Amino acid sequence: MTRMILTRLGTAVLTVVLSATLVFLAVQLLPGDVAQQLLGQDATPEAVEALRVELGLDRPVWERYLGWLVGLFTGDFGNSLVTGSPIGPVLGLRLRNTLMIAIPTFILGVALAIYLGLIAGINRDKASDRAISGIALVGMSIPEFVTATLGVLLLAVTLPILPAVVIDGDEATMAQLLPSTILPVIVLTISMTAYILRMTRAGIIDTMASEFVTTAILKGVRLRNVVVHHALPTAILPTLNVLAINVAWLIGGVVVVEAVFNYPGLGSYMIEAVHNRDLPVIQSVAVVTAIIYSLANLAADIGAMLLDPRQRTRQEAAA
Repeated sequence: MTRMILTRLGTAVLTVVLSATLVFLAVQLLPGDVAQQLLGQDATPEAVEALRVELGLDRPVWERYLGWLVGLFTGDFGNSLVTGSPIGPVLGLRLRNTLMIAIPTFILGVALAIYLGLIAGINRDKASDRAISGIALVGMSIPEFVTATLGVLLLAVTLPILPAVVIDGDEATMAQLLPSTILPVIVLTISMTAYILRMTRAGIIDTMASEFVTTAILKGVRLRNVVVHHALPTAILPTLNVLAINVAWLIGGVVVVEAVFNYPGLGSYMIEAVHNRDLPVIQSVAVVTAIIYSLANLAADIGAMLLDPRQRTRQEAAA
């Protein structure tokens, strides 16, 4: 187990370095001149060149890359080209805000998906299965921005019990943001649960038809024990990688939902940086997302080994 974790951790570090390299190169290939955009079209060539020197954009690409990479490993994300302030504090604040909706969404989404998928799988082709599967298909079919808009219309306009948007922005404290996280959590939970539920249902159906489950039932083991101790751990194994992908989606990919609710999270921070061509911010957000995705995949691999004795046996044999 320890050897596997160290191997996966080394792979994760390599993945983050490669992701950082690709992100840096891709950002450098973006058309246009950052200095020209910051100063406006009426700026003189001399002023544009002076700003390029001030921002370090006149240095060779490899030199800027090495300096940026060293800064990443020392915790220095550099300064924003637009505001001139350090990126680290703002990035940490935006990440905190995103985690405030990502963590509750992940917990609720996984719990609901496994519970409903378990019920649907055990009661295959019955009324409960058809109802749950139908609701899941609707949840998968409706885009997040539609669900978010309907949520605002119902719970913020028709029944004004929740705030529709965040007004305080980056200055908002956790206590001020907390009521504004409820609607985004509801919207994201609906979208996330639908996908995982379908996979859990399929896994339960396949596992319940397997020989070891049939043997346990024939031996007189209670159905509840068969499902909880035998079928469920095997059924959710294929779902672990999907959960890892959903973690990355929740951290950096909830741009639409954050835009609808004017929520000051990591996704909206990325969009603002793209709009302003704030290259260091774009790179920093992309690298943070890559780090979280790599850690989520590591957690999924460890979870798979804990749930599947066959994987532990293969690892021990390989060692």
